[in-house]
Amino acid sequence: MRHAGLGFIVKSQESFAAYACVMHSTSTRGFVDGWLRAWNSHDLDAIMEHYANDVIFASPVATQLVPSSNGVICGKAALRDYWAEGLRKFPDLHFELKETYVGVGIVVINYVNQTGALACEVLEFEGEQVVRGYGTYLFGEDQSGGLSKS
Repeated sequence: MRHAGLGFIVKSQESFAAYACVMHSTSTRGFVDGWLRAWNSHDLDAIMEHYANDVIFASPVATQLVPSSNGVICGKAALRDYWAEGLRKFPDLHFELKETYVGVGIVVINYVNQTGALACEVLEFEGEQVVRGYGTYLFGEDQSGGLSKS
């Protein structure tokens, strides 16, 4: 059976539960605190520690920084290159946490970025590493991550 919207096949509810563990409040808080600290200090090595080797990340900002990507970055090495370019383009990058949402194997980090734009990172986990991520922006607002203002 294909699990709707998640793009993988599961044989039973039990195997899905084993795949997508429920995030506990202490592990979620630790992850989010470390994620924010890494981004706000522009520590690329610390940022990358959170992501699996076969991660897939999609964002409208990727279409501008890596036009050939069509907004989708595949693999940890490519993600590192993308974010290195992003940190270079946004030397004042800073995220202010607004809210954190938790689901089964999912964490959503709602924040305001350096331009004042509201954004969310939707992060899907396998174990303790992010395997899929989505940079999302408030509908109708600038989705460039600040590129259009620089």
